[in-house]
Amino acid sequence: MATYLDFEKSIKSLDDDISNAKIKGDLPAVEILQKNLKKEISKVYKNLNDYQKLQLARHPDRPYTMDYVRLILDDAYLLHGDRAFRDDEAMLTYMGYIGGKKVILIGQQKGRGTKNKLKRNFGMPHPEGYRKALRIAKMAEKFDIPILFLIDTPGAYPGLEAEQRGQSEAIARNLFELSDNKTKMLSVVIGEGGSGGALALGVADKIVMMKYSVFAVISPEGCAAILWNDPLKQESATKAMKITSEDLYKMKLIDDVLDEPMVGAHRDKVGAANVIKEYFLNFIDEMDKISPEERVKRRVDKILSIGAYEEK
Repeated sequence: MATYLDFEKSIKSLDDDISNAKIKGDLPAVEILQKNLKKEISKVYKNLNDYQKLQLARHPDRPYTMDYVRLILDDAYLLHGDRAFRDDEAMLTYMGYIGGKKVILIGQQKGRGTKNKLKRNFGMPHPEGYRKALRIAKMAEKFDIPILFLIDTPGAYPGLEAEQRGQSEAIARNLFELSDNKTKMLSVVIGEGGSGGALALGVADKIVMMKYSVFAVISPEGCAAILWNDPLKQESATKAMKITSEDLYKMKLIDDVLDEPMVGAHRDKVGAANVIKEYFLNFIDEMDKISPEERVKRRVDKILSIGAYEEK
């Protein structure tokens, strides 16, 4: 059953009317209602505020990494383990083909339903998850296989055992090693890009965001708790933090915004998957024209150009 957010009530009402008309076999009414639904969706989604976009990024029906694996990756082969501690189920690593091109796909998986959410640790990787991602990325470099990173996490797991096993070092190691990795790499924020846990997969030749995704150094709830001592001010924090794809693109912190289907990725998973697939294949064609050394130089220059400072 589809999940509707508060601002989607008018859409739900029309969906219900269409379902009832189909049950009655009233095809003329279905046709009229579907036209009205299209207009209503366009109206609702053209006027979203930042907090509503955050809600869409966290939508329970939004496609996760496993959905994209099923939709765009042919002959998918799951790769396991960091070769040091264990296999982290919150971090998925696959080898397969996209449009006939051999690729490595690495992404975080949140999980659906209580059992799967616990199995995937709500999409929050432990250090071994980041070490697994780095191991696979180095393998990709060795065999010159392009990498597609799919970012979707509230953040790296903050528990005691994660700190004991070197969470911050694992993330920092990824940032350091990936900046010099000579294979082609594209990072796509597909939902929620939270803190360093997301950034650990965000060092690439290009980093792009789905239209209704977010990327932030801290969650709006955490920001509100720190600044105003009130987690309920998350809506104000979301607006102040500038974490939407449009804001980050304007600030030149990301390279592109991938336009989702008009109804949103949560209502059209296949359409969203095709957007990523097409962009990735065009990205490969573009990167094929640049030498590995030049790609690394551009990547490092881009990272070093981020931010501003003033000397007094």
